Amino acid sequence: MNRIIITGRLVKDPDNKITPNGKNFSQFTLAVQKPMKNASGEYESIFLPIVAWGKTAELIGNSCQKGHRLLVEGWLNIRSYEDRNGTKHWVTEVIADRVEFLERKEQKLGEEVPFD
Repeated sequence: MNRIIITGRLVKDPDNKITPNGKNFSQFTLAVQKPMKNASGEYESIFLPIVAWGKTAELIGNSCQKGHRLLVEGWLNIRSYEDRNGTKHWVTEVIADRVEFLERKEQKLGEEVPFD
């Protein structure tokens, strides 16, 4: 089974686009904290590229901004492509099929902040 569930904060505002076929999609990056501390005793983050399609992409594009904390559920996609020079590149990304809004960056613990 290929299933992934992550929580993290948006690194920047989502990049919303439409394919030539008219399908909505949103690309964004989540900063996700590693579960263990480094040698200095601090937690580090990894930055995961996420792609959402259709209604999920519209919702993210209309409701989310840099700093918002999200829970993303989806599957891991690994693909490759060749650039103009014939060099092969590999891309690893999460394809989101479910997103929950957990909090905004400025939200304090226990405080509810309605989404616009």
